[in-house]
Amino acid sequence: MLRVIVLLAAAGLSLAGCASFSLDSFKSAPTPVTVQLDSVPPGAEARTSFGPSCKTPCSLPVATEGGFSVTYTLAKYQPLTVPVSVTRNPGDFTTPATTVIDPNPVVAELQPMTPPRRGARKMVKKRAAAAPADAAAPAAAATTPFPAPTR
Repeated sequence: MLRVIVLLAAAGLSLAGCASFSLDSFKSAPTPVTVQLDSVPPGAEARTSFGPSCKTPCSLPVATEGGFSVTYTLAKYQPLTVPVSVTRNPGDFTTPATTVIDPNPVVAELQPMTPPRRGARKMVKKRAAAAPADAAAPAAAATTPFPAPTR
């Protein structure tokens, strides 16, 4: 009798997993939608926040919901990240399901890197060439209205 109770208890526990059955298992995976990626200038690497990347101009399949971002990088240009939103409308019996990607195509205009600024240079005044002391004294004495000092 004890064996029968243990077997029934084990069977009841194994059937308890079936009680958590839901209709979510019948939902299909979202169908991927293609997003166009482009850059000015072309040839930049476009890397999405969910993984895949490509060289622009290109296109990638997107199967994510909510949103993601695309980061563009190119040598001698500043990197740029563009946010993208993905909206899925499930539809009903009369309308099909739709997916809206905003913006599509995703275009980035990359700005060239500016060269680093050099430190400010100090202004140095150039000194006039020093004249011999004997030549400067008579010229100074001739142009001054005061008499020369006596010793």
